[in-house]
Amino acid sequence: MLEARGYTLDRRCPCIEHPLPADPRDYAAVVVFGGPMSANDCGTLAGIRHEIDFTKRVLDADVPYLGICLGGQILARALGGTVEPHPEDHVEIGYTRVEPVPGAESLFEHSRFFFQWHREGFDVPPGAELLATGTNSFPNQAFRVGDRTYGLQFHPEMTLEMIHRWNMGGGHRLNAPGAQPKRAHVKGYELFDAGIERWTNALFDRMGLHGVPVRHAEAAE
Repeated sequence: MLEARGYTLDRRCPCIEHPLPADPRDYAAVVVFGGPMSANDCGTLAGIRHEIDFTKRVLDADVPYLGICLGGQILARALGGTVEPHPEDHVEIGYTRVEPVPGAESLFEHSRFFFQWHREGFDVPPGAELLATGTNSFPNQAFRVGDRTYGLQFHPEMTLEMIHRWNMGGGHRLNAPGAQPKRAHVKGYELFDAGIERWTNALFDRMGLHGVPVRHAEAAE
């Protein structure tokens, strides 16, 4: 979706030793995605520690930031919040209903189903505003700081190919309490993806990511 708006993507994977940018102000925005590691691994995984430190620099530079799943948890940690597993080892895997909190209807309009794949959740960090809630297992689903920094627990970026790949690589997690079977993931994608794409594009607009202006060449007569 960002490429469709004219942005060039610079992909970095710090957990496989890709260096992170020296100055986040060189970028229109920063998006941090999910992964199998924990935001609490900053003491054992250098990549997670680097991402938390980089997120703090993004916040200081006032660059738009979107954290998705692990990325949202990293944002929560960078802001002084906590990330914890469910006390009974429940997970959220599959499409679940996400509800806007009072006052956040302008972002969510109404409840929506989003794809989930996680076993930890974040609390709402100091200075952040809760935007959406979910199941009793993981009630905090979205928060923001200011107008251009968002942390999401769910995955709005999913494709059908990603769903198949995650089920192949992480199929053992489907036995955990709270996980839906793969067929429900595929059916959910068919039902909800078009609405999720519209919602995500509206979020990018809210973050100020309206696209790169197209430059037209002028021919001299």
